[in-house]
Amino acid sequence: MDGVLDERSLMIVKSSVQALPGVENIKIDTKLHKVTISYKPEQTGPRDLIEVIKSATSGLVNASIYLEADGRDQHRYVEIKQYRQSFLWSLIFTIPVFLTSMVFMYIPWLKAGLERKVFNMMSTGELLRWILSTPVQFVIGRKFYAGAYKAMCRGSPNMDVLIALGTNTAYFYSVYSVLRAATSANYMSTDFFETSSMLISFILLGKYLEILAKGKTSEAIAKLMDLAPETAILLIHDHEGNVVGEKEIDSRLIQKNDVIKVVPGGKVASDGFVIWGQSHVNESMITGESRPVAKRKGDTVIGGTVNENGVLHVRATFVGSESALAQIVRLVESAQMAKAPVQKFADQISRVFVPLVILFSLLTWLAWFVAGRLHSYPNSWLPPSMDSFQLALQFGISVMVIACPCALGLATPTAVMVATGVGASQGVLIKGGQALESAQKVDCIVFDKTGTLTIGKPVVVDTRLLKNTVLREFYDYAAAAEVCSTTLMFLIIFLLNFSISLKLFPFSLIFIL
Repeated sequence: MDGVLDERSLMIVKSSVQALPGVENIKIDTKLHKVTISYKPEQTGPRDLIEVIKSATSGLVNASIYLEADGRDQHRYVEIKQYRQSFLWSLIFTIPVFLTSMVFMYIPWLKAGLERKVFNMMSTGELLRWILSTPVQFVIGRKFYAGAYKAMCRGSPNMDVLIALGTNTAYFYSVYSVLRAATSANYMSTDFFETSSMLISFILLGKYLEILAKGKTSEAIAKLMDLAPETAILLIHDHEGNVVGEKEIDSRLIQKNDVIKVVPGGKVASDGFVIWGQSHVNESMITGESRPVAKRKGDTVIGGTVNENGVLHVRATFVGSESALAQIVRLVESAQMAKAPVQKFADQISRVFVPLVILFSLLTWLAWFVAGRLHSYPNSWLPPSMDSFQLALQFGISVMVIACPCALGLATPTAVMVATGVGASQGVLIKGGQALESAQKVDCIVFDKTGTLTIGKPVVVDTRLLKNTVLREFYDYAAAAEVCSTTLMFLIIFLLNFSISLKLFPFSLIFIL
């Protein structure tokens, strides 16, 4: 609702709406300007409710239908904007960290500036990387901490836990290395600030692309809803059932038993049946059949289909979420949310993936640490100013960090969502990931679309000469076979095949129904 209402006006609106037949419950949210009403669609509808609200407030309040899809779209746009901003801010901080760590160190005059000591403790490059990577780790990447905390509270560690562990390990080891180098004259620091910041940036990029893919899928669903017309012509009848007028209304305000006028070239606004007139309706949107279907009194029509010729008066039977078009949209949405068998397998792996990565990381560190203590590898493997403990710690960190951006839990659901959305925009409805997964086993496709893929009668599609013959004579036989009746044609085919088997005829014909 758009408008300002005091307490007295709210009570008037509530009592007026409750007085309508079929209204069961009403709840008013003044902060969101939203009214939630439960009613029986056989007795009343959204148009009556809106008219009562407007009349009760003397036109001071403009009421309209709240669509959940609009709320979801708004939430998705906000989410896309948040991830885009997070990724861009992450790049602003990460690119300098990467350059000072991987590029500028190979440029002599820049390397000298980065190795210059600050406060006689640490180099300029180390301090710069530390400062720039800190907001990426704790401000931009805070959503991973929140996700990891919720996952640990549920007792099911997910990828957020692995991301938080890997990036924090790389970050805090770098802080330790820099501080030790600053306080020890013989220690040479090795920091991984660029690893933690770049890892967060790449993961944010993946999340951003995933949200964009979901947005494109939602746009495909929205295109399905756009097949329904925005407005409809409502016929007004008197007590004797005679048409006394007509008015244009929003198609979302059509109620059960309303009579809608459908003009030639217009779209049917609601599911229903014809009570007057005759025409042909193109139902290819639903059936895939390109031939228009004849409609007369008593025939059913589907909302969103196109009226080819003639005027129809249609009595609405299924409106809103009960319409065939709305059910198709729900089918596509449920198909996107349904888990494919391979996705269920991936979920089972994900439950143990994070604990295994942590375990392997600890085992890697322990194996290299023990090997170093037992002198199982030459001392030349140790970098300058580094002991076996630090070398083992680096290997353990590497295992954990490399496993962080695993797409095991993202690849399958994103692929299913995009595939079903693209298919829906092309008129192909896919019943979830299981159907997509089973499609790889298909080796034969059977179509039953007479009038769409075939013309409903046998025609010559190919010919093959078994030996040389007069071309004009061959054309005469082919033309005679095509113009004959179906029964005679089959007889000719039989005789031709029989004669060919006896080598009495110089050619064969291939027919298709």
